[in-house]
Amino acid sequence: MLLPRLLPAHRLLAGGPRPLLLLPRRRLAPRPPAAVSMSSSSSAPARRRGPLRGVVFDMDGTLTVPVIDFPAMYREVLGGEAAYAAAREAGGGAVDILHCIEAWGPDEQRRAYEAIARFERDGLDRLQIMPGAAELCGFLDARQIRRGLITRNVKGAVDLFHQRFGMTFVPALSREFRPYKPDPAPLLHICSTWDIPPTEVIMVGDSLKDDIVCGKRAGAFTCLLDETGRYAPHDSLPEDVKPDFMVSSLPQVLSVLEEHFDLAPVSVAESRI
Repeated sequence: MLLPRLLPAHRLLAGGPRPLLLLPRRRLAPRPPAAVSMSSSSSAPARRRGPLRGVVFDMDGTLTVPVIDFPAMYREVLGGEAAYAAAREAGGGAVDILHCIEAWGPDEQRRAYEAIARFERDGLDRLQIMPGAAELCGFLDARQIRRGLITRNVKGAVDLFHQRFGMTFVPALSREFRPYKPDPAPLLHICSTWDIPPTEVIMVGDSLKDDIVCGKRAGAFTCLLDETGRYAPHDSLPEDVKPDFMVSSLPQVLSVLEEHFDLAPVSVAESRI
C-alpha cells in the first residue's frame, strides 16, 4: 500500500489554524520541528527516544467526524435546560452523562439509555471518517504498530464503523466494557492484551476529561485532537488533564510519532490478528 509522503512539520502546520503544542516529558526527544512550541525545559541534555509500539484511539470526534448533538441529548436525558445547566456546573463545565445515569433508579435509567440510543442511531446514519484517519492507520500498519480503540459509544456503532470504513481496531472496547473512560481500566486491558507496557503506548482522543485523563491514569502518552480550538491554550490547562501533545488534525499525529518516538514494530509472534 502506498502511503502519502509526510510533509515537514513547518509545511504541515502552515495552513492550520493552531500550532502543534508539546509538553516535554521523559523519553521525549528535545529536537522540535519548525513551528513547534516547547517549554524552556527542552534545553535539558538529549535523551534517547523511547519506543512506541501501540496507538489507542477514541472513536467519536477522533476517528469519525462529530455528528451527535450532545447538548440536545443531555437536555433530554437530564430533563431540560435547568437540569443540564446544573449538571454542567457540578461537573466544572462538562457533563458525564453515563456517570449521572448510574445513580438513577431502573426506570429512569431505562428511559435515559433509550434516549441516548436514539441520538446515537441518528448519528450512525451520518457517520463520516475523520480526514487523515485512513492514512494514519495505513502508516501504523506499515510500521507494524498496533492500534486499538476505546469509545463510550455502543458496540453496534463500533461494528458499523469497522464495516463501513474497512479498518479494524483490535481490541475495540465500547461502553459495554466496564468501567469505561476516564477510568484507566480499558486502556490497561488493551495494553495487557497486547503484552505492551503503557509507557510504550499513546492515547489519542478529542476529550480532555475522558481520553486524556484515561491515558494519563494508565501511564501512557497522551495526544489531544482539538480541531476547533475549543480548549484553552496548552500551557494554561490544569496538570491533571494536560496532554503530552496537542494537535489540530490527525495528519499532525504522524509528525508527532515520527519526531518524538522510536517506532518499534511488534515481533512476528505478536503481530496483529
